Amino acid sequence: MERFENRRVIVTGGGSGIGQATVLRMLREGGRIVAADVSEAGLADTRQKAGDMADRLKGIIIDVSNEQSVKDGVAEAAQWLGGLDALVNAAGILRSSHTEQTSTESFEQILRINLVGTFQMIRESIKYLREGKLPSVVNFSSTSAMFAHPYMSAYAASKGGIQSMTHAMASEFAKDNIRFTAVQPGSISSGMTDGSGASQQSVGPGLPEDADMSLFMKLAPALGQGFGGADAVANVVAMLASEEGYFITGTEIRIDGGTHF
Repeated sequence: MERFENRRVIVTGGGSGIGQATVLRMLREGGRIVAADVSEAGLADTRQKAGDMADRLKGIIIDVSNEQSVKDGVAEAAQWLGGLDALVNAAGILRSSHTEQTSTESFEQILRINLVGTFQMIRESIKYLREGKLPSVVNFSSTSAMFAHPYMSAYAASKGGIQSMTHAMASEFAKDNIRFTAVQPGSISSGMTDGSGASQQSVGPGLPEDADMSLFMKLAPALGQGFGGADAVANVVAMLASEEGYFITGTEIRIDGGTHF
């Protein structure tokens, strides 16, 4: 299957976790991909894992929370790609704390990277997507946008904002034939949830030491295979970002193994 042959894509958070899995999946299907991340080491790891597909991969350092970094990075990516057909906004951070102990600075940082970062990447990409072939934007929401995830109020707020923004932009850019969708990962084992890696896509949750773990009993996947891997999300993202998703826009897909029926 070569769904991404001659398809030009930017994937943020491409240095680890689901972002990296998405980059590798699209490369295997013939795509020409820019992996964006704040971690040079993460991007080097993605390139190493790409093996003989690396000639269709470019790593670019982009801090999605920094406006100038986004402007410069998207322009560089579009120039190398020769245009843009799809944008995948996988970059994000997950941190946890008691709400009454959460500083305004910490709350704003999560929103700055997750929500504002997604907005900035989209804004700078629109002019290229308008000229792309069956253009698509895939944003990363979360099951926390709709269901209770304790100690994660800032994260939930950022992901709820992304979900709402996805719907608004799907309407705004429908006449330009730019599709906007979101995925809602949940019960996924990745760099973000286990704290491995050093990219914007992999800052672990760090639950409070006195967290009431009984509150997480509702967050177990129904399928009897434990947490899903990053590929479970990358598979869906690849469909949404490909031409096969041509009639899907303004909606989200939950990927959680039945955690939230």
